[in-house]
Amino acid sequence: MTVGAAVMASGAATVWIARALLQRQAAIARRRIGKPLGEEAIDADRIWRGSFGGEPVDLLVVGDSIAAGLGAQHRKETLGARLSKGLAGRVRRPVRLRTAAVVGAESSMLAAQLDALPDDYRPDLAVIIVGGNDITHRVPVSTSIRHLELAVQRLRSRGTAVIVGTCPDLGALRAVPQPLRTLGSRLSRQLAEAQAVAAERAGARAVSLRSAIGPVFISNPDEMFSLDRFHPSALGYRRTADALLPALIDALPATAPSAQTAQPAPAPAPTTA
Repeated sequence: MTVGAAVMASGAATVWIARALLQRQAAIARRRIGKPLGEEAIDADRIWRGSFGGEPVDLLVVGDSIAAGLGAQHRKETLGARLSKGLAGRVRRPVRLRTAAVVGAESSMLAAQLDALPDDYRPDLAVIIVGGNDITHRVPVSTSIRHLELAVQRLRSRGTAVIVGTCPDLGALRAVPQPLRTLGSRLSRQLAEAQAVAAERAGARAVSLRSAIGPVFISNPDEMFSLDRFHPSALGYRRTADALLPALIDALPATAPSAQTAQPAPAPAPTTA
């Protein structure tokens, strides 16, 4: 065997060993995480803070299990409910929540979620969170962002302001062994960066969940994660909503007339003696 052939054979063997290691670690992670939460999130769709009166702000949440709120024990703890309550408190109007997100969804499934909406539905705001399942299922970044961009464009064509929470840092998942966890962190960062570019190109506002909440999930996993150590806990969803809410507030005045109360009231005209 020539030196070149030996080097090639050694390299191929190294790749095979690394791939086998990652596959074995992925199987370990799946066993550790399991499905203790089931596959159905709590239904939180309703009008939140109806006591404020007036025309509700329509909020749509699409995406994966985080968007759906899997891991929350009560509907008020889901991401959609947290966002609805926070938004209502800021604009002093009710918020009508509709959740189209599906547990386990990849970016390619956003189209089906939008297809299921009524033709005449025109939400004021939409929040998209997706990407974690694209990483675990090894979906190419180019494929993921193409589906995300199309979803944003469809919502923008309805006159909806769109906020995209980019892919969270999968390096925060302690149930995933090393070096798979480090690889997941790197791949999720690459996807998140590509999502931000694609979202803004399509007319959405991007919020980096990796930067906004990644450190607190890494430093406080027992508090931030739910029973399965994969999905957020009630506190984790509150921190996620807190990270997204400023972008929703900023986007709202550009939408329907119901948003006008988000603006501060004009000061009274000065009087003369």
